[in-house]
Amino acid sequence: MGQDQNAAPDDPTVTDPDHYRTIFENERVRVLEYRDVPGTRTHPHHHPDSVMYTLSGFERRISAGDRVMEVALEPGETRWLPGQVHVGENTGSTATHAIFFELKE
Repeated sequence: MGQDQNAAPDDPTVTDPDHYRTIFENERVRVLEYRDVPGTRTHPHHHPDSVMYTLSGFERRISAGDRVMEVALEPGETRWLPGQVHVGENTGSTATHAIFFELKE
């Protein structure tokens, strides 16, 4: 499906189109696939309330304003993510592969 031509400037498919792609969308949800390699750093972008499912294990640093979190996830983990603007950086030695289910309501 690719990038939404009507997406906001801080939409991840706009800020980092080489890493995020829309794989499904309707009036209630948008599903994004995310992939990167060690050392990748995203641009600031926004996610609404979302559920993330990890397809690979990875380590990353998430920066949101002046808050910085180090995160290590195993394959198959599912996490609730409240709406946020952040920057992510792959700080580990493995590629990241995850699916985001972004809620529209």
